[in-house]
Formats: sequence, C-alpha cells, structure tokens
Amino acid sequence: MDVILELCDQHIFDSLYSHFLPNPSIPLSLSHLNTTSLPSSYSSSTTYHPSLQTQSLWPRDDLKRQTISIFLIAMFGAYVLYFLFSYISYQLLFDKRLRHHPKFLKDQEWLEIKSSLIAVPTIDVLTLPWFLGEVRGKSMLYEKVEDYGWIYLCSSVILYLVFTDFLIYWIHRLEHHPRVYKYIHKPHHKWIVPTPWAALAFHPLDGYAQSLPYHIFVFLFPMQKYVYLTLFVLVQLWTIIIHDADMITGSWWEKWLNSPAHHTLHHLYFTCNYGQYFVWADEYFDSHRAPEQSLDPIHESLRMMKKKGLIDEDGNEIPQNDKKGQ
Repeated sequence: MDVILELCDQHIFDSLYSHFLPNPSIPLSLSHLNTTSLPSSYSSSTTYHPSLQTQSLWPRDDLKRQTISIFLIAMFGAYVLYFLFSYISYQLLFDKRLRHHPKFLKDQEWLEIKSSLIAVPTIDVLTLPWFLGEVRGKSMLYEKVEDYGWIYLCSSVILYLVFTDFLIYWIHRLEHHPRVYKYIHKPHHKWIVPTPWAALAFHPLDGYAQSLPYHIFVFLFPMQKYVYLTLFVLVQLWTIIIHDADMITGSWWEKWLNSPAHHTLHHLYFTCNYGQYFVWADEYFDSHRAPEQSLDPIHESLRMMKKKGLIDEDGNEIPQNDKKGQ
C-alpha cells in the first residue's frame, strides 16, 4: 500500500490537500525568515509570497490524511478491479445459459453488483488498521531483494500461498457452522449459481474475515513489497475467476487446484470445497468433492431452456422471432 500511496501523493493527493487544506499564506514581510521558524498562523496582510504557498496543513505522514487517502485508494482500487475483471470474466467465460437455471435469481447480476457495492466500503474501513500499519512501517515488508535474497523471496511466495490457503480454509469452514452461517456467510450463498459479479457480494464481516490472512502474513513474515502487491492483486482476480461457474472437468490441474468447478460445487452443495487455491486441505480434512460432468448445473439449465422452447432436443437455439411468427 505504501507504494501506491506514494504514487497517489505525488500525482493526486499533494495537489488536492494543498488546495482544500492549505497552509496559512505567509506575508511577504516574513518571507526572508526560515519557514520552519514561522508561527502556524499569520496576521492579515494583502501581500503574500506566492512561492511559499505550496504545502498542506496535513503533511504526507499525517495520520488523518493517510487514513482518508488509504480508504479512497482501497475503495477505488477494489471497484476498478471488480468491474473490469468481472466484466471480462462475465463476457468471455461465464456461460449465459446458466441464467435459465431454476436457482438463478431474477436480476441476479444486478443484485450481486449491488451487494458488492455496499460491502466494499465497510470492508475497507475494517481493513484500514492493517493498511495503516503497512504504510507506517509496522509490518515486515521490505524493498531490497538483497536484504533476504532470491531464495527467500521465492520461498516467501510459496509460504504466503500455503499460509493464506490454510487459514482461509478454516475461516470459511467455520463460517458454515450453524451459529455463524445465517448471520455472516448466508448472504454470499444467496448466489447458488454464481456469476463473476458475486466475487465481492459478501456480508462485510464475511469479506473482511476471509481477507485477514493476507494482511496478517506480512506482520509475521518478511515479504518483498512489490511481490506482496502483485500477489494481493492476483488474489482479487482469482476470487473473480472462481465465481464464473465454469465446470470444465478432467484437467490435470484440478487434481490439486481449487478450480472454478470446485467452487461452483461449493455454492451448489454448501458443505464441500472450502479452500481458496488448493484442494489439499479439503482432501485432508474430508471436505473435498471432485468436479464431475454429471454435477454441472448447465444440465438443469438446458432442461429449463427446452421446457421454455428456447432450444430443441439437440440443444440448438430456436429463433424466438420465427417462433412468434408461426
């Protein structure tokens, strides 16, 4: 976050804070003095030294300024990633025939988007202490690769994936406990046949709880900050991808990767495939359900489409305009 905050300060926030929260203007009669010795406010004057009117009352390291800036960056960044990649996934990967599934809600895409729009600001508020800790140097993020070496850098990526996957598995599984599920996690399972727009359609506490491992990691283990930023973005993309309801089965990587097919089964059957990236925790703790073609929700969708007269027995689309003209 410190990398993004610095860029935003340079190109956006310095100007904004200087404009809306400027320092008191310095009278020309005082301009010969060292500016660090000037009082915080000055008597009224009609003549000012223009070159000295460039700083904001809130410098870059001001806690209030950092809090507001980080909140805006996190919210804007989440929305950009969400709308851009959910749109791409929805247009290119999501099978639109699934919209005819009997469990697919009316106007579901809009409901998913609305839920996401509401959840993101609250999740960002809850996450602010972690981002502030990173920016203010309380985490174990580092910049120079040579501080820990390339071997540790590569190892830290593996450790990050294993650590976060294991914790998210148990957070997710505990959210399915009856005493928790109906209050926290049930809103996300409203989408039994999800679309990519469901990626952030959580109860805010649910979304925050499942994001905690990503933030906790860098307060326990050193990690190169650009690698962490890259992984953090890729995690958001992965969350979108696994909600595309794609049930491609038989691929070699589905033996170890918690694919979109696995997560589709989680939404359909609720009590399986809690993992984030891998299937090892589900297999070890006996909650794994392997994708099978017979479980693909597209079969029920096609049945409903035939019933509505949208496709023939061979699955070919029946032109509705021709049908109306008969």
